[in-house]
Order: sequence, then structure tokens, then C-alpha cells
Amino acid sequence: MPFLIALVVLVGVLCAVDLVLSVGIIRRLREHSEALSALGRGPAVMAPAGSPVGPFTAVTTDGETVSDDAFSGTSTLVGVFSPGCPACAERMPSFVEAAKNRAGGRASVLAVLAGREEEVAAERAALEPVARVVIETSGGGLTRALSVNGFPAFALVDASRTVVASGTSMDGLGA
Repeated sequence: MPFLIALVVLVGVLCAVDLVLSVGIIRRLREHSEALSALGRGPAVMAPAGSPVGPFTAVTTDGETVSDDAFSGTSTLVGVFSPGCPACAERMPSFVEAAKNRAGGRASVLAVLAGREEEVAAERAALEPVARVVIETSGGGLTRALSVNGFPAFALVDASRTVVASGTSMDGLGA
């Protein structure tokens, strides 16, 4: 009988220790998930919704001059890509698909390739049929006007040159 009582007490102590450790692990996991969520929010890669587009002038690959006036008259879908960026390569097809389906056609889509001409040849070929394409160095006039500080960056800009929505994916742009 004393052996049985000792065994029951030992099992009870082990269960209590297990419960305390489980509570500690759950608390730690909550802290980690909050920290990971905060990392996901991070700084915006482009001007946030409600921001005005700064002044700029650029030349498209077709030789057309575009400026901040390009946003007047209609809403414009903007995508900014960088060569060698895995996320850019992954998200470009969704941008191209959204551009194909835009009511305003190619004139209502602007794609910016941040790099040298030879670095962005493949991206240029994919984007030119559906968008006006501007090639500029990172930190050029258009990327500064849109406050781009990461790639890829997508925005929907309304006729009053105000960013309606922006982000690192096409989700939530309503394009």
C-alpha cells in the first residue's frame, strides 16, 4: 500500500511539472508569434495610402515622356521591380495579369524596373505588352516620387495623384 501511494504522488508531481512547462511553452510561443507579426508589418516599401505622388519626369522604353501628370485623368496601377529579386520574379505574373485586365489598358499601367538596361531585359519583355515601362537606377526620379524603399512594390494611384493602396503584393490593391 505505501508503494501505491508513493507511485500516485509521483505521477501527480510529474503531471504538475508537465502542466507548468506546458504553460511556459505556450506563453513563449505567444511572445514569438507577436514578434513575428511585428516583423511582418515592418516599414512600408512604398508611399502608404493617402500619400501624394511626388513630382517626376521619366522616359519609357517606347520613348514616351511620363511625368506626375501621367496620373491625372484615370487611376494608374504601378509596379516597381528589381533584377535578381526572387520576390519580384514571383509576383510579376500577378501584376501582368492585373495589368491585362485593367479597363484603361496599357495606358493605365506603369512599370518601373530599377536597374541597368541589360539587367532587366527579361522583365522588360514581359511587361512591355501590358504596361508603359520605365527603366531607371534604384533611387531614380520615379522611385523617389513614390517613396520606394523595397522591392517589389505595387500601388494604385488615383487621378488626383494620391496613392489609394500600396504594398508588396497585388493582394488588397483592388486593381
